[in-house]
Amino acid sequence: MGRNYSVREVKRLRLFMLILSSIGIALSMYALYVEVSKESDGNYQAMCDISPSMSCSKVFTSKYGRGFGIIGELLGHGHILNQPNSIPGILFYLLIIILGEVKNLRAAKVQKILLFFSNFMSLYLAYLLYFVLHDFCVVCVSTYIVNLLLTVCGFRKVTVLQSLRKKAK
Repeated sequence: MGRNYSVREVKRLRLFMLILSSIGIALSMYALYVEVSKESDGNYQAMCDISPSMSCSKVFTSKYGRGFGIIGELLGHGHILNQPNSIPGILFYLLIIILGEVKNLRAAKVQKILLFFSNFMSLYLAYLLYFVLHDFCVVCVSTYIVNLLLTVCGFRKVTVLQSLRKKAK
């Protein structure tokens, strides 16, 4: 027998996704703060700089901390699109929140697609973190976890909404 989905479950998922996206924004804002602080004061010590091999400021100020290490190479390091990775991160989480407030299946599907692709970006950045920079960044890994949890919720939300739509017909 199939599961009986409810509107309450959709509301819970929406709330959980709002909380996770807010955490993503907070992490991204902290990353931006650390990067700006480190670039303006070379002696700045971030809370997330735990050891030489566990340093978020080392990651944020690396060539991969702006434009995902791609835009600067393609368009030039001074190009306006070569922004700290945290800026598109903030915009991404804001978009996820906005789409979450649109209460229809189409918005949920767009949200699901964006979240699915965010995990590819997380994998790319995790690869750079571990294999290229040989570092462990607590803030970075936290955003990867947020992206994964958001994706699980996004997929679940679409499944529930589709089931509710079928039940309404």
